[in-house]
Amino acid sequence: MLSSITGSTRSRRRVITTIGAVLVVGAAVLVSAQNATAAGPLYLNSHASPQARAADLVRRMTLPEQIGQMVQIQVGHLYGDCTGYNPGQLNPTCEQHILVTDNVGSILSGGGDVPGEGGLPNTPQTWAEQINAIEKYSIDNTRLHIPTIYGADVVHGHNDILNATLFPHQIGFGATFDPQLVKDVQTTASQASAATNVRWAFAPVADVASNSRWGRYNESYSEDPVLSGSLAAATVEGLQTSDIVAATVKHFAGYAAPLNGLDRTPGDMSLRTFQETQLPSYAQAIDAGALTVMVNSGSVNGIPAHASHYLLTDVLRGQLGFKGVTIGDWNDVAKLLNNYHVASDYEHAIALAVNAGLDMTMEPHDADAFVTGLTKAVQDGLVSTKRIAQANQRILELKFKVGLFEHPYVDASQANNILGADLPLARKAASESSVLLRNQNNVLPFSASSKLVVTGPSADSVPNILGGWSVGWQGVPAGSAEDAVTVLEGLKNAGGANVSYAPTQSDAVTQLGSADAAVVVLGRKPGAETPNDQRDPTLPADQQALVTALKATGKPVVVVLIDDRPDALGTLNAAANAPDGLLMAWRPGTEGGNGVADVLYGAVNPSARLPVSWPKNGADQPNGYRLANLRAASGSYDPQYPFGFGLSYTTYTSTVSAVAAGSHKSVDVKVDVANTGSKAGDLVVPVYTTQPTSLVLVPVKRLVGFTRVHLDAGQSKSVTVKVESSALGVVPGDVNASGPLVVEHGSYVFSTGTAAGTPTSSASNTITL
Repeated sequence: MLSSITGSTRSRRRVITTIGAVLVVGAAVLVSAQNATAAGPLYLNSHASPQARAADLVRRMTLPEQIGQMVQIQVGHLYGDCTGYNPGQLNPTCEQHILVTDNVGSILSGGGDVPGEGGLPNTPQTWAEQINAIEKYSIDNTRLHIPTIYGADVVHGHNDILNATLFPHQIGFGATFDPQLVKDVQTTASQASAATNVRWAFAPVADVASNSRWGRYNESYSEDPVLSGSLAAATVEGLQTSDIVAATVKHFAGYAAPLNGLDRTPGDMSLRTFQETQLPSYAQAIDAGALTVMVNSGSVNGIPAHASHYLLTDVLRGQLGFKGVTIGDWNDVAKLLNNYHVASDYEHAIALAVNAGLDMTMEPHDADAFVTGLTKAVQDGLVSTKRIAQANQRILELKFKVGLFEHPYVDASQANNILGADLPLARKAASESSVLLRNQNNVLPFSASSKLVVTGPSADSVPNILGGWSVGWQGVPAGSAEDAVTVLEGLKNAGGANVSYAPTQSDAVTQLGSADAAVVVLGRKPGAETPNDQRDPTLPADQQALVTALKATGKPVVVVLIDDRPDALGTLNAAANAPDGLLMAWRPGTEGGNGVADVLYGAVNPSARLPVSWPKNGADQPNGYRLANLRAASGSYDPQYPFGFGLSYTTYTSTVSAVAAGSHKSVDVKVDVANTGSKAGDLVVPVYTTQPTSLVLVPVKRLVGFTRVHLDAGQSKSVTVKVESSALGVVPGDVNASGPLVVEHGSYVFSTGTAAGTPTSSASNTITL
């Protein structure tokens, strides 16, 4: 254990600066931009619109300058020997070649790409200093003094920086059903990003998860498009609240629906399924004002997304009205040639992607090859100069919108103030995202005097509690000084000397003889993307055996699962082996251990609900409720725990009591809720709709809206959930249906609770539209 700072100590640290305070004006040419006269270049006039400024600048650029703006390269090529991953200082020779000769418009840190590729301290200040230096070189040495834009994955906080505050992964936030919490967290993530001059945040993931084998399952908010879209929209609003950081909706579109469940393998679905299940979450995030969209690395119906004019132009631009920048994912244009073989050479692969609608390619390895290939594609008539100018218009508008021309630098001396920022918020997020699934005989909450034995492979593991995309791509690197509160630490913070640790199964069995209960912290090691695929998402056999051995003592056993997905429980499904308590904590982040302890000791009344269905068996794939719950297949939805399930330390009732038509075919659903127990708490109120008759197959129940409400013990309230028409729509037509969502004429029955079961229609919960 590398941590020596307690949660209470870290919580005293605060951010003491605002975003405005860390921005500083850059080179003289940019200072003069603020005072540009009408006679000067329009693009230097800060009072002109981003659109007008970009158009003026594009007209002044040569074709090589425009082509360079369409490249984003991995930062390692500016360090050391320019090859990409060797440690060293910024190398002016590398900078000259990348930023001036190739005119590259954007730089990125991939997962684990830290300053100097490990040759410099991984601190916020170093990040800010290095990005400032890159900006300065680009501004000082390019003909038109165009700044670069720096991008990084900001997926659960500013996750590449050592000891920056990390929050739960997106699937954990899905369990909160709390858009305001998501927005608050993403606002602080945006502040951290801005403090280091990372103006382009590659988040949120708006992909709707469909298969828990998928290595990025934890990066999706939910298996449901309404929940995913609402939280993705909140992420966009939070990340962009400062107006100097751009959010990125990814991965457009259908990336989370590979046919075999494994990362970056082909997706195959009807266009009706695509429109009804996959597309709505991206649409909500785009409607929230997202400035950029990242493209799906996979293929849909036999066409790589990076080569699909239908996806990137017809749907994204025409149907969804997106006007910002589309960027490719890691090396994916080259994969059109090398992996998908839909092009005969790189020139034609580039032409396919650019003509499909790609504005900027994430070409991490070889800027020269992209510049050469696109230049030749223009010369050969494969790509028009008009299309190049269009992409540049969008890219430069983005740079103007995030303030790079007026304020290209940040005050690096203030950047370290982000360390320790918003730890109380991180703790709240950890507790609010933890789902209580079993509580036999009210074994929980523990009292402060409860004697507990803590064991299991994730009990005292910083890497496990943080997960992938934490300092390193696959998680915290070995030997890292990354700090976080583990579950063991959190329980000791709450229970003191009454909490002991047993590193082995035999130690745990022995110690449990004189203890009140065992807390077994299980789950797999961290991972990300393809290496994190799980062909059998079942809890490992040795972990099942640990629980079984402890259950044999006759003492209560509470399992805390720290993982990227809901693992099928295997032998623990049997009544004799089932844990007395089961808490799903996902990957809860820096304050994860304290948040889990808050739930286990009752300082927080659990409110989280499952944003995904929990399979009984690892082979139950795809496992989303909407597909399994289609009419004519309704009996096949048989999860261990259904979508929307979660327990509390109090009891609630909730009933739909009235529905009324709103504007544009929306519906206002009134739900009467009551806390019938003895403890105050927050209740998630999901609203589902059922169509007794539909011309196309629809789920027996589908989520169409939700809210959260706080209820004191014994308190009753009525809440109204506004159901938008977009949530009620289906795609009409025959087998080949590909049109937009339409609200069918007919009867709609509304209910609350979980996705299981079929509601009974009554006058109070039914409306005809």
